Amino acid sequence: MEINFHFQKDVTLTQRIKLKAFICFMFKSEKKTSSNLSFVFCSDNYLLDINRKFLKHNYYTDIITFNLSLKRDKEIQGEVYISVDRVRENAKIFNNTINQELHRVIFHGILHLCGYGDKTKRQKLKMTQMENFYLNLYRFK
Repeated sequence: MEINFHFQKDVTLTQRIKLKAFICFMFKSEKKTSSNLSFVFCSDNYLLDINRKFLKHNYYTDIITFNLSLKRDKEIQGEVYISVDRVRENAKIFNNTINQELHRVIFHGILHLCGYGDKTKRQKLKMTQMENFYLNLYRFK
């Protein structure tokens, strides 16, 4: 699996080799395969433009995930756009470190690619449970 990190806006992303290995572990744990993932760390305005252009939403968000796979049951290819500005703001709001919040959002994007949603209350609860599950595993690996 190829995993790439692109930085439109600077953010410290440490232990990238460990993170890439863990992302592979997540796909395996979820019984999914992936061939190519790109993470783009960007500004609020950059992500707002994507949100308006592709999703027709006019609001800030911390993440937008695109599953680019031709067939949904085959190898996953995806792009995950993360607003560094939102990550920093959410870290303050939720009393987390920027690093913790950054990893939560990265794992959130992976979970979306694996089929988890977050539109309903029940889906949001399950998503948060899975984020916490993988965050706890990541800390001890």
